[in-house]
Amino acid sequence: MIQTIFQVDAFAREIFQGNPAAVIPLAEWLPDKTMQAIAMENQLSETAFLRVSSDGYGLRWFTPTIEVDLCGHATLATAHVLFEDLQTREEIVSFQTHSGILSVRRDIDGYAMDLPADPPNPVSGYEEILQKALGHRPDAVLQGRDDLVAILESEEQIRDLAPDFRQIATLPFRGLIVSAPGESFDFVSRCFFPQSGIDEDPVTGSAHATLAPYWVARLSRHKLRARQLSKRGGNVTCRFHEDRVTLIGNAVTYLRGEYFLPEAT
Repeated sequence: MIQTIFQVDAFAREIFQGNPAAVIPLAEWLPDKTMQAIAMENQLSETAFLRVSSDGYGLRWFTPTIEVDLCGHATLATAHVLFEDLQTREEIVSFQTHSGILSVRRDIDGYAMDLPADPPNPVSGYEEILQKALGHRPDAVLQGRDDLVAILESEEQIRDLAPDFRQIATLPFRGLIVSAPGESFDFVSRCFFPQSGIDEDPVTGSAHATLAPYWVARLSRHKLRARQLSKRGGNVTCRFHEDRVTLIGNAVTYLRGEYFLPEAT
């Protein structure tokens, strides 16, 4: 059985930047075990499986080790494939997902993706392990739906982090988001998910659904420019309104190809 596969660099204007995601269009879902094996084989932070049917689009995301309920960059990548590679004429595409209906529309600055907001709340008890993991005691520690958030003092601290992934992996969360005020951007961040098979994610859409409400409240502005300071790096424009976050970014196709599955799979 021959299937089509795309690889897209999301939150990027050029290849080799942003966050790469595989996108696999399907007429019907493959068995979960098979989709997980494909994601492991791809060894990207996310592989998105897109079910195209008369009822619309279904979307699921797998890391190399687990299925996740929400992935922003792979959703952006999937919309890019629909708009640019599969030549949909729609101006807005909507996906049925485990996190509800997610939509992406064409925007003058790229693509605008609508996600559920995840405002983080202060939490205590993690200061010591974060000190060991990051080499800095956070100014604030917050908890989102899935991730722990550590707020540091400066962009320099974020940029120079050499995290202890073994310490981070002991945290009872999907992963750790670390953020600080930016120098050229409103805020910066890095994201670590060793619990999910990803030591550092290059650019994380779902993390900005958590960070945007915090920084909007702190900076008293509803539109913010953010930069994720991974080695590849990526820019995200964030808008927060009530219970939704709009993330705006670009994407570029790196690869179009085929993969092969046994007929019995």
